[in-house]
Amino acid sequence: MVIGRRKHPTAHECRVVRRCGKQLESAVRFRAPDVKTVGAMPSRSEEPAYKQIQKAIRRRIDGGQLKPGHPVPSERELARVHKVSLMTARHALSEMAREGLVERRHGAGTFVAPPRVQFNKLLGYSEQMASLGLTAHSRVIASGVVTREHEIAARLGLAPTSRLGRLERVRMAADEPVALETCYWSADEYPRLVDAPLERVSLFGLLERECGVELAYSDEEIDATDADLRIAELLQIPRGSSLLRIRQLIFSTKSRATVYAMGLYRSGRHTLRVRRFR
Repeated sequence: MVIGRRKHPTAHECRVVRRCGKQLESAVRFRAPDVKTVGAMPSRSEEPAYKQIQKAIRRRIDGGQLKPGHPVPSERELARVHKVSLMTARHALSEMAREGLVERRHGAGTFVAPPRVQFNKLLGYSEQMASLGLTAHSRVIASGVVTREHEIAARLGLAPTSRLGRLERVRMAADEPVALETCYWSADEYPRLVDAPLERVSLFGLLERECGVELAYSDEEIDATDADLRIAELLQIPRGSSLLRIRQLIFSTKSRATVYAMGLYRSGRHTLRVRRFR
């Protein structure tokens, strides 16, 4: 029996074989990822590393381990402990500084910032400090009776030459000067306030306890200003520092203007919160 010769493959058949061979090679080289490897991959929803650093610092502040004025671990220390880059640690502290939780001092490091006073309720400064767990006191700069504050007398609904009690105080929080306040009231209606020991006593408290006045609300004008030389020296800040200025006309429950107050507050220590409706 004669066996015929094997026919040589055509060019088309060669191309098909080469394509199949490449596909088979790719399939062999491709290997599905191991299940354990997939489990070790970070989740897309995992909290960023800088947020985790911030949470750790906040827990120490809330737990009392870090108090206002205490140093916060350095960027290098945070990077080492949390096993992150120096840039990530720096970003975490920068964000906290923008939020006012810490303050960065050039050449010294990062420190826990004193709590900010939030003006969202009609409170005396002593009451505001007490709500933050701080002991407040004042340094009286001037106290007495004036008769030439015509505009302020008009705001209080009094005759232009009325006798007004005037009190100027530097408000202190944890022995740090944070505000300069000047208050006016009718000296004839509330004479007790002129000689009251207002270094450590609340003016609002005296009005309510000693004078029988119940305060209800205030109309306020708020803007920004800069510290002149005198104010800068009183508040121990550089001249030209930004200040929050709040002018208040405070009314009693009988809708009578009772106290006019003008406060200059260090912007880094105070926050104004406003709720608006439409």
